[in-house]
Amino acid sequence: MPETKRILWADDEIDLLEAHVLYLKQYGYEVTGVTNGEDAVNRVLVENFDVVLLDEHMPGMDGIETAAAIMEKRPDLPIIMITKSEEEALMDTALGSKITDYLTKPVNPTQILVALKKVIERAQIEQKIATRDYLAEFRQISQRLAEGPSWSDWMDIHARLCSWEIELDPLPDEGLRRSLEGQREECNIEFGKFVEEHYEDWIWGRSDAPPLSTDVARKWLMPLLSEGKNVLFLVVDCLRADQWLAMESLLYDSFRITRDYHFSILPSATPYSRNALFSGLFPGDIEKDYPDLWKRSDDDELSSNRFERQLLDKQLRASGLHIEPEPKYVKILDPEEANATAKRVTQYFNNRLVSMVFNFVDMLGHSRAHSEVIREMLPHEAGYRSVVRAWFEHSSLRQILQAFGKQKWTVVLTSDHGSIRAQKGTKVISDREASTGLRFKYGRNLKVDRRPAIVVNNPERFRLPKRGLNMDYIFAKESYYFVYPTNYHRYLALYKDSFLHGGCSLEEMILPVVTMEGKG
Repeated sequence: MPETKRILWADDEIDLLEAHVLYLKQYGYEVTGVTNGEDAVNRVLVENFDVVLLDEHMPGMDGIETAAAIMEKRPDLPIIMITKSEEEALMDTALGSKITDYLTKPVNPTQILVALKKVIERAQIEQKIATRDYLAEFRQISQRLAEGPSWSDWMDIHARLCSWEIELDPLPDEGLRRSLEGQREECNIEFGKFVEEHYEDWIWGRSDAPPLSTDVARKWLMPLLSEGKNVLFLVVDCLRADQWLAMESLLYDSFRITRDYHFSILPSATPYSRNALFSGLFPGDIEKDYPDLWKRSDDDELSSNRFERQLLDKQLRASGLHIEPEPKYVKILDPEEANATAKRVTQYFNNRLVSMVFNFVDMLGHSRAHSEVIREMLPHEAGYRSVVRAWFEHSSLRQILQAFGKQKWTVVLTSDHGSIRAQKGTKVISDREASTGLRFKYGRNLKVDRRPAIVVNNPERFRLPKRGLNMDYIFAKESYYFVYPTNYHRYLALYKDSFLHGGCSLEEMILPVVTMEGKG
């Protein structure tokens, strides 16, 4: 039998509500009645109740005063106010007092039942509905995997998985979350095969292709500039689609939001994907066309991406766009720079185009590897989402965006790449000159198991920099990471559960492109 729920009902005419009490009893609610606010406060101090029904108009302490006294002693106890008045000021007072719900007389038993279910059984009802709906979604996604998704299908599948992760985060059912994690893992296996089969055709224009890093400015930024709009082009380094969904609602008051997606190029790492965003070119083409702007410092992202402003300027001019006054470019690498930018944000409103790179999310992921405190805060993807949302809610970035929104600017927000929580190591053999990445590597004579990796023996096939003769590239698929045979088990344990990027996974490659129209 379900557990009986205890209700305290305070109403000076409680005797006239016997029919309501009997009706609620049929549904498992035990009602204790009192006739005044003082008795209600005293009862909640000595007995356990699940919710209080509170008449607004009672002799002595009225409903608002009683609610305040109860919340002072029992802040965890939900209160539903019932009143004869439909005055807006009274409703505002009641809701402003953090009363859980508000009903206007006359109320029938069904209304009371619905209000109680909303308050007491919300979690169980949400869990039941979520379980039902996700199981239906699970079957649909499994069917789509069996049919062989297109790139647009993969965008939709990833968006749905991200939405379900947000939906399930607050619910207590670990089994449902594990099922979702298992389905995402299955999807990543198939996604790796899909990208390996089609990527080369995409980048050479031999087949229908998704929007890639190289297409973002042409597809989303330049049309707005051609229309004469003022645009903030914002790249949040290492922002995943699920993390954006966790943040998005915090901007609903300031913007009308349209959400799209693009695919990061390979490797899904800052020196490659972000340069591709700003230049509209693949890394190998940047190396050929602008050798003075291509830096070979993959271990030093600041050096590798020093020329983003110049690359964007060249892309705009090549497309026939001449922006006056000269576009502004801002790179924000630490909180002090972020605060300073927020304080001087009005200086940018005389421009037509402001490009901004914000680095916090990537820094958070890297810091996790070196800090037990941050690792505890970010034990898994749900923790990462939660911390990113909490940061954004109080961040200088949100202040900056709100300021642009008030000026009715349009914001195009995207990311250069995402990240994935590394779970499985795979051995790689290379010479001493090989790069140090865990999700991608380049070097001579790279040897790795081909099942968990995409192997590129000729960099030009993937429009990547040559970096000398006989250079190979490898990209980890799914949640694999590359580990050398020397001290294999030590490094396997060291890097397990790290958030990494550079490889081929839904989390790293399918990224939000969000167009936000400021409401003013």
